[in-house]
Amino acid sequence: MIRDYQAIQRTWFLKGKQRIIPTYGKHEGVKLLGILNYETGYVHCVEEERYDAEIFLAFLKGVLKLYPTGKIVMILDNARIHHAKLLEPFLKENKDRLQFVFLPSYSPKLNMIEGLWGWLKSEVINNVFFSSVKQIRKAVQGFINSISKVPSQVINRLCLRM
Repeated sequence: MIRDYQAIQRTWFLKGKQRIIPTYGKHEGVKLLGILNYETGYVHCVEEERYDAEIFLAFLKGVLKLYPTGKIVMILDNARIHHAKLLEPFLKENKDRLQFVFLPSYSPKLNMIEGLWGWLKSEVINNVFFSSVKQIRKAVQGFINSISKVPSQVINRLCLRM
């Protein structure tokens, strides 16, 4: 989740003159689901109101439509929604098209999509005050649109480190 109260991160300031980023104390934000094609650098993100197994299942169906042929291997963390019983019939039905590979627990450095979220936060969110979730949403969409225009940059930044 890209929250509306991002922290100051990696900033320089004179001693005693720490930069202050205002906040309005609400716990709102933008919830994103995304995939990153490490071969092409294509990034596909969708924003949702919540994270749960139903939303993740709908996302998976969208991924299969986005890539209508061939086998898709998804590298995932061990979030509960990735192991939900609700997914089992869908995964069984699509076992020839969709395979999950789960990363070890607490290993975000192995997960390329976590690199994308970190990049997004460092470029767009951190050290900035957004007065509304709408502004956060616009900034996030702008970032995704801009990196989508230069897939080689995505590959160089996120995929070559593996």
